[in-house]
Amino acid sequence: MAAGKPAAFTIDGPRGPVRVAQPGAVWLAKRTGNPVLPFHLEANRHWTTNSWDRTQIPKPFATVALAIGEPFDVPANAGDEGLEAARRELELRLHMLEARALELVGLDATGTR
Repeated sequence: MAAGKPAAFTIDGPRGPVRVAQPGAVWLAKRTGNPVLPFHLEANRHWTTNSWDRTQIPKPFATVALAIGEPFDVPANAGDEGLEAARRELELRLHMLEARALELVGLDATGTR
């Protein structure tokens, strides 16, 4: 494992498209030897910004769920196809974690009760 500090970031990149994993996280995992730890936060009450990604800011006293998935490694020798497979796997896991977090705060897949 490479020395350093843990990092967390959104995976759909600074320009999107929204909810589509960009290759940065899996590339970083390949280069550092550190695993990817997918997670998703969801609040039952929030403000939604008018931005491309519809960023949500939890309202005071909201219930917030944190769904954490299993860490997974990206082999150091992964080529383009291996990186793409890892990117797709990350995206799939994140969608499943989103559904779980929504369920935990009592919302359906559209974010409503």
